[in-house]
Amino acid sequence: MNIAQSFLGWLKDEDMVVAGAEVSFNGSVVCYTHIDDGTEYPSPWTIWTDGDYSIEPTGFPISDKAKEIAWANVNKCSDCGAGCAPGTDKAIFGREFMGVCGASMAFYKPEGDTLEAVKTLLNMRKHAIIKRV
Repeated sequence: MNIAQSFLGWLKDEDMVVAGAEVSFNGSVVCYTHIDDGTEYPSPWTIWTDGDYSIEPTGFPISDKAKEIAWANVNKCSDCGAGCAPGTDKAIFGREFMGVCGASMAFYKPEGDTLEAVKTLLNMRKHAIIKRV
């Protein structure tokens, strides 16, 4: 659980507000998290992205490695009851995916390069929120 706790600290250091499962910045949702001591998915921890990841935003370049990690973690709709079933077709960094959940990407127990990519994606979301304000 140390990686998850460290991640929560990183969110706070980045001025993101953690309120239960929701993580926000300037009042806009950045992502959702699930962190507990359970043993079955989504436990012990999962991060779901929120926002538009269809293209690389101007002024915030995303590495090819981060894009590959994002594509590998596209969240296919599983009719979980969140209201997005049967999913939608979405572009993620220019690549088309079918049947995607409302939370476009899900990162289960991220660590190493995957966790660094998640941090980049969340900072990208912050950048979009700042530009919109």
